[in-house]
Amino acid sequence: MNIQWYPGHMTKAKRMMQEDIKLIDIVIELLDARAPLSSKNPDIDQLAGQKFRLILLNKCDLADPSKTKLWERYFQEMGYFVVCLDSRKNAGMKVVTDTIKAACKQKIERDRKRGIINRPLRGMVVGIPNVGKSTFINSYAKKACAKVGNKPGVTKGKQWIRLGEGVELLDTPGILWPKFEDREVGIRLAYIGSINDTIIEKRELAYSFVNYLKNNYCNAMADRYNIDESKNHFDILSDIAINRCCMQKGSEPDLDKASAILFDDFRSGRLGRITLELP
Repeated sequence: MNIQWYPGHMTKAKRMMQEDIKLIDIVIELLDARAPLSSKNPDIDQLAGQKFRLILLNKCDLADPSKTKLWERYFQEMGYFVVCLDSRKNAGMKVVTDTIKAACKQKIERDRKRGIINRPLRGMVVGIPNVGKSTFINSYAKKACAKVGNKPGVTKGKQWIRLGEGVELLDTPGILWPKFEDREVGIRLAYIGSINDTIIEKRELAYSFVNYLKNNYCNAMADRYNIDESKNHFDILSDIAINRCCMQKGSEPDLDKASAILFDDFRSGRLGRITLELP
């Protein structure tokens, strides 16, 4: 598999972000905690320039906690402020506010010396598709400000969200970069749902994912589907289909439906807390 996806609206979105960056104090980048490096758009570093930076390791409730700690340390050592969170919950949002203010401490102090007090900090929320930007903003604002969907490409244009915490956020569409130099990056992004599912050969992707689980999260599939993981990837996917009663005419296992079930279970956390890469 060689997965590439860069629809035309992403070029427009990137150009729009380049125009708006001059209005911004801090760039808030959401990464998927299950694939932090693969979900980090290298174009964002160039776009952000010298702006203050905050990384939110989102969906950490779905990721392997021991590996998330390694990623948190990795990005901190690179000079980023880092917060791990599940953006569906409001509980961790005060930590986000405190970290934004800590990251922008120099800017706040400069404003104070100039007699500028209580001017809101402006943050641009960026990330690849389906990483949870809109869900984060809605949880942060404690109201439905941004469109939310479980597929990439829901947010099409920019929108400012004013918060009562001395912070204003600019929501932006999810953007990828034109070409994945490492084919494994595209595969991991397809696993987590950041690539449009309609352009992917789901069955081939499922075979690859089955092998990853066998090698790294032994018994995740056995526990979920009551199957024998010692078999090859084709037989395992067939057994998942049989376990979930996904049969075609002639009593043949429906491998496409089984593939969809496998990825739905992974993306929702029903296979357990799984991370796809290490620093």
